[in-house]
Amino acid sequence: MSGARASFLPYAALLAAIVTLCVGTSFAKTLFPLVGAQGVSAYRVGFSALILLAVWRPWRHPLSAADLRTVAMYGAVMGTMNLCFYMSIRTIPLGLAIAIEFMGPLVLAVAHSRRLIHFVWIALAVLGLGLLLPINPGAEPLDPVGVAYACAAAVMWALYIILGKRAAHLHAGRSVALGMTTAALIVAPIGVVSAGPALFDPKIAALGLVVAVLSSAIPYSLEMIALRGIPKRSFGVLLSLEPAVGALAGLAILHERLSLTQWLAIAAIVAASAGTILSTPAEAVSEDVP
Repeated sequence: MSGARASFLPYAALLAAIVTLCVGTSFAKTLFPLVGAQGVSAYRVGFSALILLAVWRPWRHPLSAADLRTVAMYGAVMGTMNLCFYMSIRTIPLGLAIAIEFMGPLVLAVAHSRRLIHFVWIALAVLGLGLLLPINPGAEPLDPVGVAYACAAAVMWALYIILGKRAAHLHAGRSVALGMTTAALIVAPIGVVSAGPALFDPKIAALGLVVAVLSSAIPYSLEMIALRGIPKRSFGVLLSLEPAVGALAGLAILHERLSLTQWLAIAAIVAASAGTILSTPAEAVSEDVP
């Protein structure tokens, strides 16, 4: 493989991971009429947990009681984050839900750094969020419950980063497998109660497996490839494109058309996220980017 092709491959892998995740989430939303957001969330974390357990077999490497508690909290936050996000996209467009969710790690990054330039980025992010909320007379109406769930997902994402750092000394694959299993133990019962017998329909379950593969298994694998060849600062900047890619996936698959104001809001939040990473010392970026 030529040097140019080898250097391009990690970036292509990360772009493919973002696209696959957004396409998978858009496809997941098409299953909501069949088993609801709770049922689809149960499919995603449940099947993802089974895949990760089969790949990493974490039971072969026992953890201390303290590490188990950390991984359990990490998994609980992961499951709640997934459930809240899926509940949010029941009633608001995918791209906007992702943009709101990005506020969690963005605020966390600013809180840790407190550099003057970061207040510019947080102001830009607040401007973007303000363009989405009804406090702006020109804003398109958004379901307040959906927005609230997206905000809850943002908080969970920030906690996910904090707890992920506490588990950073553990093997990444095994800790994610155990965390996803904990998430499944929390989310799956909610999905069963909400969806009922439909959740166990083989045809619908097969579609749920596709959601898990597209939304978790493939993106996680591609991101692992990308991280080997992309500086973490660049990784974080490129990951900031996810709200825009999500909006495009929502348009193409779900026919979710956004207003000009909503596109401007997404652009502001993407710019704020990328700007925060670019203006953060490299060592801090290495800690915050998964």
